Amino acid sequence: MKKKRYTEEQIYKILKETDSGIPVQDLCRKHGIHQNTLYRWKSKYGGMELSDIKKMKQLEHENTELKKILAEKELELRAMKMIVEKKW
Repeated sequence: MKKKRYTEEQIYKILKETDSGIPVQDLCRKHGIHQNTLYRWKSKYGGMELSDIKKMKQLEHENTELKKILAEKELELRAMKMIVEKKW
């Protein structure tokens, strides 16, 4: 099964629908998501506004990119140390 990606707006709208009193099972069936996904979103984004969710997603993306860059630099540093110590 292909993993669906929901935009910040879609997540925000789905979370707002949970406040309207619709049963969770019906809501999940309507949007094609699992209950665990809904509860995970609720714990992560509950109480946030749309702009906050967008900013958080952008920061998460930026953080993963920075982690990749750091890992590459650490690999380069280890390789340089091995060359300097002539352990190759």
